[in-house]
Amino acid sequence: MKALARIGVLAATVVLWWLLADVVFAGNPVVSKMGPISTVRALAGLVVDPQFLDAIAVSLGRLLAGLAIALVIGIPLGILFGSRRLVEDAVNPVVQFLRMTSPLAWAPLAIVLLGAGTGAVIALVALAAVWPIVLGVAGGVRALDPGLNRVARSLGATRWEAFRSTALPALAAPITGAARVALGIAWVVIVPAEMLGVANGLGYAILNARDNIDYSGLAATMLAIGILGFLLDRIFRGVHQLAPGRKDQT
Repeated sequence: MKALARIGVLAATVVLWWLLADVVFAGNPVVSKMGPISTVRALAGLVVDPQFLDAIAVSLGRLLAGLAIALVIGIPLGILFGSRRLVEDAVNPVVQFLRMTSPLAWAPLAIVLLGAGTGAVIALVALAAVWPIVLGVAGGVRALDPGLNRVARSLGATRWEAFRSTALPALAAPITGAARVALGIAWVVIVPAEMLGVANGLGYAILNARDNIDYSGLAATMLAIGILGFLLDRIFRGVHQLAPGRKDQT
């Protein structure tokens, strides 16, 4: 039943897309070239284009590098904030200020410090991804059962052994869940970040299609970005489902 409902919604979405592009805006020189038929045809050409495949590989590399940096920074910070209430309360105003500042607002500074290229894009992705990880891990730490740690210590375990045997398995689900949220935000940020002076990647492909007045190619690139984002989310969702102690069933 769920599969049929999803197929129905997908079919209705495609029909609505066709109506808007090929009927309602049929006289528009831009939108009329972005209908489902012309877009799928353009996408079929893109998937066999080595240059486009290279753009995908470049963007994925930047995405994973930024996420890795965010995890390396965010997990320890989340553990610190979740386990030390005074520290969390003290830094909370600064964290909220940084979290609510668009990562793209840091783009000029990132370009000045790292140059217009891959380094700046990775930095912006890391800035976007780090805060969901920090907050997710901190929430997971606060939800830990302190009794488990006391039992481990009473059995002679060192502080590190108690943490490794009790806290780390319990934090697997919060960490993977936070990484999934961070992935979604990072994937949204990487496309505009790649429009800021880089010469490759999916963001650059969007600009290139626009500059070449290839609106079917533009729509196909947008569709590819959405499909790739969906597939990445499914992968991270699968990892999250394998985490011990997972409660999220979405």
